[in-house]
Amino acid sequence: MAKEETMAYAAQPATREARGTAAPSTAAYGTAPESTFPRLLATLAGERPEQTALQEKRYGIWQPITWRQYDERVRDFAHGLAALGVERGEIVAVLGDNRPEWLIAELAAQSIGAAVVGIYPTSIGEELRHILTLAHVKVVVAEDQEQVDKLIRLRDETNSGASPHDEAGHGTGNGPGSNLLVQTVVYYDPHGLEQYTEDFLRDFVDVEALGRDWGAERPSWLDEQIAAGDCDDVAVICTTSGTTSRPKLAELSHANLLAMAEHLTTIDPIGPKDRYVSFLPFAWIGEQMFAVACGLSRGLTLSFPEDSATQKADMREIGPDVMFSPPRIWESMLSEVQVRIDEAGALKRKVFGWGYSIGDRVAERRMQGKSAGGLTVLYAIADQVALRPVRDQLGLARIQHAYTGGAPLGPDVFRFFHAIGVNLKQIYGQTEICGLAVVHRDDDIAFASVGTPIPGTEIEITDAGEILLRSASVFKGYHRNPEATAEAVDADGWLHTGDAGFIDERGHLVVIDRAKDVLTTSDGTRFSSAFIENKVKFSPYVEEAVTFSGDDGMTALITIDPMTTGAWAEHERLSYTTYTDLAGKQETRDLIAEEVQRSNEDLPESIRIKRLVLLHKQFDPDDDEITRTRKVRRNVIAQRYSDIISALAEGADEVSLRSLISYQDGSSVERNLVLTIVDLTTFRAPEGRGRRPVWSGRR
Repeated sequence: MAKEETMAYAAQPATREARGTAAPSTAAYGTAPESTFPRLLATLAGERPEQTALQEKRYGIWQPITWRQYDERVRDFAHGLAALGVERGEIVAVLGDNRPEWLIAELAAQSIGAAVVGIYPTSIGEELRHILTLAHVKVVVAEDQEQVDKLIRLRDETNSGASPHDEAGHGTGNGPGSNLLVQTVVYYDPHGLEQYTEDFLRDFVDVEALGRDWGAERPSWLDEQIAAGDCDDVAVICTTSGTTSRPKLAELSHANLLAMAEHLTTIDPIGPKDRYVSFLPFAWIGEQMFAVACGLSRGLTLSFPEDSATQKADMREIGPDVMFSPPRIWESMLSEVQVRIDEAGALKRKVFGWGYSIGDRVAERRMQGKSAGGLTVLYAIADQVALRPVRDQLGLARIQHAYTGGAPLGPDVFRFFHAIGVNLKQIYGQTEICGLAVVHRDDDIAFASVGTPIPGTEIEITDAGEILLRSASVFKGYHRNPEATAEAVDADGWLHTGDAGFIDERGHLVVIDRAKDVLTTSDGTRFSSAFIENKVKFSPYVEEAVTFSGDDGMTALITIDPMTTGAWAEHERLSYTTYTDLAGKQETRDLIAEEVQRSNEDLPESIRIKRLVLLHKQFDPDDDEITRTRKVRRNVIAQRYSDIISALAEGADEVSLRSLISYQDGSSVERNLVLTIVDLTTFRAPEGRGRRPVWSGRR
């Protein structure tokens, strides 16, 4: 990437006159479709009853559900929830992986005036208790035995009077009425639960059967409930990322989400023939945006992979037209390409290298608003012999609209996908504005920006450089937290994002970082730790990087990618046993040092990484080191690894620590470890070693 693009992130914000307020686009601010998700479903069931709405792969075969069947199951489960005592205004929780039952439960709750809070399937313990108690959840829809066991354990703790504490030693209650109120758990995968005797457990199909009987006695009741629903009713409650504290619960109405869908699809038209593969958690606002809001407003067919192990093959089989994923998915795809290319023969590597160079040149011209020009014929050949096969392997052969959001995506990764012919666009938004406020246009993409506002959205940059947003998609507030709501949205309806940024000369929004994380060097350069970290994470061997600013320059904690680094070790005939063993080898340190040196070349001298250490373990959401959406919790990292960070800053050669290792059988052992610190100011790569291309791990 060129230094001019890099410096865009380190530049000072424009003057007040230059940045001002980005004018809203053609759609009038404040308007939203006067509908609800259940009413949209009923309309689709009436207009195209036998067309496929959902399909799930089971035992290797795609099982379709038509719009009529979808609507019938939602109606049955809605009656079932009513029979279980769920009332208008209450909240139903759903805990599990993406399945048709997840959406059926969501639409059913909304049909009777209740809202849904999604919980990440990896959530455990206090995180789970916090959401269930804060939302006063009485009915939980859980996927399988694993999720049911978590809920049984929480109920047992509550009944025994146990009072869990957080890391600071404080009680976990949320004030009055903070006890766990769960009365019924409905599961939709009965495997392993046949012998469970708890009277609060119900099978999903049994609740549907209960609903059919209950509804038969009240034939007009549900239609009256759906008709009574208002577009301003709370539809979904999404948890915030919780990078600095426990997640808050953001209330989003039908109008909020449908306004977002309407405004996005005026830019990128999406229709009923488009395919969407749903594999990211419905608890994430991104999946609610596309699978639910866009899905119901545009009649998309949603496909659910059989499981995580078959996800890539299933996505390739479907060939989605629309895809929205956080950066980690695109980064993992890039790593997959790099590994596969490295394993290919010399001829295939040369062909792809030639094709990629053509694709990169064409992508660069398009970024400048130019056509392929004299490269048109060469690009057509390169696409057929080198680029399209790679897109096909990734399941992106049919992709028309590809988006990334939720966290910054490194410009180098962004450029790679454009070079192989994927029209990837950056989205900027937050849970509090339905995940989307700014996006790139097809003919106006810049790797260093996040694009321009979608119709109906206004942007203001304050004198302090904070990004403010206003649109019909701004949320209703945080559940049971009026103080935080007042801090987030002011009296004029502006959402205070807490992010720092500026409007560049093209009218694009450039996001620097969280305002509190923007740093300034001794020479006055403002920079983002996230931008530096993304440069480092472009390496196929780096899974995560966290940088820190010190008097003598930047330092970094790095975790290696076990898949790509393991493949490299195998190619180098380097034996190892565990992740800790591989990360501790001198050869691995040299490999990562070269990668970081390469990243430093595109950075100003004042913000280059000077010293680094390879951690002995990966960051884990169960250890609170990263969120469920894999955003780094900097405060936890800074506290937990304070000794390592201090050693980096003080110029030490190594640092000793004690590590507690827990095994699957419940046993644990404490080990003494010594981590070697790499000083990049004295490190020299071996003579004669070539520089690897961006699409490969080899030199």
